[in-house]
Formats: sequence, C-alpha cells, structure tokens
Amino acid sequence: MALMPSGQWGRRMAGAVLVLALGAGRPPRAAAWGPAAEQAVVSRAIETLPKGLKPFYKTHRYEIPSLALEPVFPEDSADRRFAIDRLMPWPFADAPRSEKELKQRYPDQAAGMGRLPWLIQESYVRLVEAFKEGDKVKILTESDTLALLVAEVHNPLTLTDNADGQKTGQHGLWVRSSVKLAEAMKDRLKVEPDAARYLDDPNEYFFAMMESSYVWLDNLLYADLLAKKGKAGYGEIFFESFEMRAGRNLGDRLSKAAEDAGSYWYTAWTAAGRPSLK
Repeated sequence: MALMPSGQWGRRMAGAVLVLALGAGRPPRAAAWGPAAEQAVVSRAIETLPKGLKPFYKTHRYEIPSLALEPVFPEDSADRRFAIDRLMPWPFADAPRSEKELKQRYPDQAAGMGRLPWLIQESYVRLVEAFKEGDKVKILTESDTLALLVAEVHNPLTLTDNADGQKTGQHGLWVRSSVKLAEAMKDRLKVEPDAARYLDDPNEYFFAMMESSYVWLDNLLYADLLAKKGKAGYGEIFFESFEMRAGRNLGDRLSKAAEDAGSYWYTAWTAAGRPSLK
C-alpha cells in the first residue's frame, strides 16, 4: 500500500493516461527527474491546455526541445533547487519572497541553496514576452524551460538539504526515488494531470507548490527505509517494495507537475493578451 500524504495534495483529473517508456537514469544531484519523466511532464502539460492554446502546442510539440526527435535537456545545475529547510521548518510561511530578501535575511545560508523560485520567475517573464512577440521558437523553447523548472519543484528532494539522503544514512536516495523507481514501474506509472488554470499570482504560486511538495519528504524517506529493510541491496526486490510504498505518490507528483506547467503556460499567454498563434 502506498503511503498517504500528511497534507492535501491537490486534484487529479479523469483524463488520458500516459504510459511512460522510461530511459536510462542519471547520477545523484542531476535534474529532478530522469529524461522520460521530464518528457512526460511536458507532453501531458500540453493536454491540460484550453482549446485556444492547445492546438498550437500540439502542432509544434516535436519542436519543443525536450520532445524533439533528438531531445535536448537543460544542463544540470545546483541553481535548480531550493533547500528551504536550511532556513526554517515546514510550512515555510515566512519564506523570503525575493532573492534580495533572502540574501538580506539569511546571508550565510543563502549561498548554495539554489535559485529555483527566481529561475521560474525569470522564465515566466521571458515566456510572456515571447507570446507578445509571437516568436514561435522562443515560445516553444521557453515553455520547455519553464515546464522543466516547475517539474523540479514537485520533487521534494529538490527542496531539502538532505537531497541524497546523506543526512539520514540513505545515500543514493536521489537516483532511487527520482529516476530508478520510475524506470522500475514502467507502464504502471500513470501521469494524470488536472486541467490548467489561471494563476492569479505566478510568483507567489511557487511557494504554494513548494509547501505542497515538501510535505511528501518524510513519507519518501520512510518508504525508502521500509523498502530496504531485510534486503542486502537495491535490486529488483527492493524496487518492488519501494513501488508499493511510494509509486502512487510518484505518479501524483508528476501529474501535479504537468498541471502546474500547463497553468504557467496558460497564465503567460493570458498575460500577453491571448495572441492568436499558428
């Protein structure tokens, strides 16, 4: 049985089910998810969009860098994280809302904790401008950038100083939970996002995503410990047990990532005046 969340996770829609064909994993502290999971988020984000926007993305989906026949993914970077528990405990109500505030309030801890909220803010602004310009290449490229940044937030390990389980004696947790679990699940991993919605405050919405994602961290750590109990290593038997405890939550996180990515795209298009796109 999968562990249940200690907080509200969000809605799941009755929609098309995406079956992941998963590829090779990456080393620890790489991107938040393996390439196939990242592709799943971007691909399913397209399906969340309203009729005025969805045809554009569907027509040009293979021009999106991560969905191209020869896909291109962003370079791994420590900036693509935000170890908020270095500063304060969940639910992070008093988290700094700007990079300037972060550095002023936490000058010692700020260095090296990541820039994920500001990267999302910067990408969103660029996407709005791309829509206003009607530049197809910029729209598709920036949409991809923004979606993959949003996906990072939905991995709770992105938000902690214990990203690889190193503080709890669970070394290698990053790859086990973020890449290899999805590979082991194969067609049992479902990505089922809700429809995209307009975000009243895209900058503030990052912090709502952060709070709802981080709440899964303790469950993930515990699931990993339980799955390892009585086993010599991290082989097939371990991942069968890990899937029972964390597989459903993995599908939920990717589903929510796709929904939120689509919501950022839709909000940027609306902020740009809902231009006609071809």
